[in-house]
Amino acid sequence: MSSAPATRRRTTAAKRSGFADGQPAWHYALDAGALTALLGLGVLGFSLSFGGDPYYLVAGFGGILLGLGLAAASVHYRLGLLITAALTLGAYLVFGTALAVPEAAIAGVLPTLDSLRTLLLGVVFAWKDMLTVGVPVGTAGGTLIVPFLSSLLTALAAGLLIWRRKSPYWPLLPVLVLFVTGIAFSTSAGFLTVERGIALTVIAIAWATFRRDALRRSDTRKVSVNRLEKDEATARAAKARRLGTAAAVIAAAVGITAVVSPIVTADDNRRVLRNTIVPPFDPKDYVTPLASFRNFVKDKKDDSLFVVKGLPKDARVRLAALDSFNGTNYTMDPNGSGSFSKVGDAKSLNTLADSTGIVPTTNYTLDITIEDYQGFFLPGGTKTTGISFARDGSGAATGLYFNAGTDTAVTTKGLARGDAYQVQVADPATLEHGQLTQYDFARLSLPDPTEVPPVVGSQANDLSADAPTAIDRVRQIEAHFQKTGAFSNGLIAEGQLPSVSGHGANRIRSLLTAKQMLGDDEQYAVAMSLMLRHLGIPSRVVMGFYPDPKSPENGAGEVKITGKDVHAWVEVAFDRVGWVSFDPTPPKDNVPIPPDPESKSKPKPQVLQPPPPPQEPADLPPDSSPDALDADEKKNNPWLFWGPLLTAIGIALIPVGILALPLLLIALLKSRRRKSRFSDGPPAQRVGGGWNEVLSLATDLGAGVDTRATRRESAVVLADAFPAAGGTTTLLANRADAAIFGAGQPSEDQVRQYWEIVDGSLKEMTGGLGFWGRQRARFSPRSLLADGRAVLKLQGLRPVLPGRKGVAAGGQESPAGTVEPGPAAGVPSDGADGAGSTTSHTASQTASQTASQTARKTARKSRNEP
Repeated sequence: MSSAPATRRRTTAAKRSGFADGQPAWHYALDAGALTALLGLGVLGFSLSFGGDPYYLVAGFGGILLGLGLAAASVHYRLGLLITAALTLGAYLVFGTALAVPEAAIAGVLPTLDSLRTLLLGVVFAWKDMLTVGVPVGTAGGTLIVPFLSSLLTALAAGLLIWRRKSPYWPLLPVLVLFVTGIAFSTSAGFLTVERGIALTVIAIAWATFRRDALRRSDTRKVSVNRLEKDEATARAAKARRLGTAAAVIAAAVGITAVVSPIVTADDNRRVLRNTIVPPFDPKDYVTPLASFRNFVKDKKDDSLFVVKGLPKDARVRLAALDSFNGTNYTMDPNGSGSFSKVGDAKSLNTLADSTGIVPTTNYTLDITIEDYQGFFLPGGTKTTGISFARDGSGAATGLYFNAGTDTAVTTKGLARGDAYQVQVADPATLEHGQLTQYDFARLSLPDPTEVPPVVGSQANDLSADAPTAIDRVRQIEAHFQKTGAFSNGLIAEGQLPSVSGHGANRIRSLLTAKQMLGDDEQYAVAMSLMLRHLGIPSRVVMGFYPDPKSPENGAGEVKITGKDVHAWVEVAFDRVGWVSFDPTPPKDNVPIPPDPESKSKPKPQVLQPPPPPQEPADLPPDSSPDALDADEKKNNPWLFWGPLLTAIGIALIPVGILALPLLLIALLKSRRRKSRFSDGPPAQRVGGGWNEVLSLATDLGAGVDTRATRRESAVVLADAFPAAGGTTTLLANRADAAIFGAGQPSEDQVRQYWEIVDGSLKEMTGGLGFWGRQRARFSPRSLLADGRAVLKLQGLRPVLPGRKGVAAGGQESPAGTVEPGPAAGVPSDGADGAGSTTSHTASQTASQTASQTARKTARKSRNEP
């Protein structure tokens, strides 16, 4: 009588806290804090993608708190799935403006039509933009939707699983999903990998252990009605054992994580989605700027291309770095020094580039205003660290791509008159020749040049044969062109000798095989770079602009760049130094040396020569350029995006599969146990196995079943614990006693009918439970452990049983030494193969025999069948 008011008081207190499952309010606060910490570790994985901009933390943790709040509201008000989904969408649109699209909000908070449009489209397109935009992706354009939305959904799922489904382990799955998402959408460099992994492991194990014990105590109070006397010593021992096990698991997890993480993350070039998904930009779609070199010199030599302010003395305006030669043009290769990525935060570029710390830099800003220049390549600095357009919404700004490896910027919209922007530059200082002698060349992977004339390699070997150091090999080739070459842009009107334009294989061959080399920057830079590449030296051709070093505009505050200021030079990569510039072009006053006068000779009469024999067609090298149709098919292939994403998810689910192995083992053992109970042994034993199946399910559901009780006593307990199955369990107990203690053996039809009733009783016992409650019972190891303890106890008593007097096969020892009737030999009299009355013919004989006699008398009175 006294327990009812107490129960009502606990229920009232639980309702005041917002939940009706009897858990104290601080449990839910602890759950929210643990989930915030676990999900926050996943949000930190986006750090490198945003270049350390702290606003991604506002979006990520804002999504976590919003998701947990929605989950709490759904549980508190018992909202359905559709209503919860609608509330989530509304919260995403209302709060997403301030957290994910702040630049499009009114006062940074209030939604606008533009912000709502970005949020709706970002559900589909933000994920791809996150991977194709160059690092750092910036906080504009909807890239913050990825950490905000992923945090919102995973926090909502985790909250619903822990508060509605009452599961201590399933909420860890959304935590793992967010953790993997932060890695997959980050860069190849790891951010606090070991630290975050250890913290995730420790917090997850500790919190899951606490929630498991809390939910188990709650379920035991609700399910078990035959509460036994509490053994304080046993409870303390069990608690100490659980704490020791948890501490051991945590220590092992931390140790394994600390040992394995450095091995796994030893290489910074880990595989992430950003490195797998190819950006939809191919530099081969744009004509190399070096092809228009002679056009600037001849047609636009006096045209004002652009005006630049802030250009230091002897500094250069860079247009493009070219690293691939195909026999026709020196161009850019997407697999060369770097790849082009769409710019997210143009004000912060090259923030993740390797910094050697050997060469000091000079920081300055270039203000560039476009006039007559037309093209897709953006004039910039030697080491660009940021670009700021005067109008952020201009076409040049929205179509901007940047290659950090070559420091080249391209806008797919093209530049037009009036476009203005600022370029932040960190210009490395120029090292002297003596300083460079102590450094070797950098080890880089550059595309192999194709269709290079053989004369390039032979002259490169001759010119560098006696070079004592690495830098001397470069200097000797540079000096060769500067001293023996002649300069000509082909401007005949200015008194220059004719000079063929272009830099293909034929033009380079004619340059190097002529008695007098004649050309301009275009030919000399390409020839020197090809020679260095033949020697295995990493080099590339750079095209840009700078005024004449002797002109007054060099170092002026404002410089008007014209077509005659175009130049090309060579860059060589040195270890720990970076790219160093070299100028092989001869001075403009190096004019061709006139040929020696030849003595006139009497011409000989011409003789008709026979025609040369026909030559076999030369084997042309295969075309290395990709087919346009294949490139389009690759771009439109959805598996280029979803394939790596599904692969990452599959890899992330490997730990889940490992954790699921114990559950699969439990399910397999229970399946084999049921099959053995149904099919093994005499019919009476199989009937007893059916009753044991009922007791096993009750044990898995948390009911306290006394192993010393008879079937009918256990039936009374089960009827109280599971009222819906009370009548069926009583019937099953009576029929099991009749089959085991009665004369003869039941028929196969009776055994089959008995098991049909058993299956019905099992459904009645679990009918009031939800899906997750049934799964907990299905994968609970309690009944298996009870079976194991019973088997061990029987094995310890077997040597004593044969020596007792008055015990016949299949019977039980009575107080007077007589034999109680029982099943055939080898058949447990009371379901010895499962939980329940497994010790009725072992220890505690007096209590067991009394219970058996009472059961026999009751069975004779109430038996309805023969």
